[in-house]
Amino acid sequence: MSGRASRKGGDDSRCPSCSAPVLRQLVGDRAALTVTADLRSLTPEQQAAARTPNRLIWCLKTGGPHSRPRLRWTGRSHPTDCPHPHVTDHQCPPAEPTTLF
Repeated sequence: MSGRASRKGGDDSRCPSCSAPVLRQLVGDRAALTVTADLRSLTPEQQAAARTPNRLIWCLKTGGPHSRPRLRWTGRSHPTDCPHPHVTDHQCPPAEPTTLF
């Protein structure tokens, strides 16, 4: 479902470069960030490997059947036993090498 991003919702679509499914959304109430996150859920081990100072992990809170998923911060106050999937900022995979001939 593709559509215009809203303040509380988001725009689930595809990356224009690599066509991976992503969720684009504003996260935060005051100094909000525009986040483009992969929709693939990560295990705790994958989260640790993917997390860098410039690549954050997000909690993907899913509501009922009539509400859109919302990204939430996973800071110190985030519960360790959170039942929601966790995703990371999107990064396109390396491009396949091409030859000129």
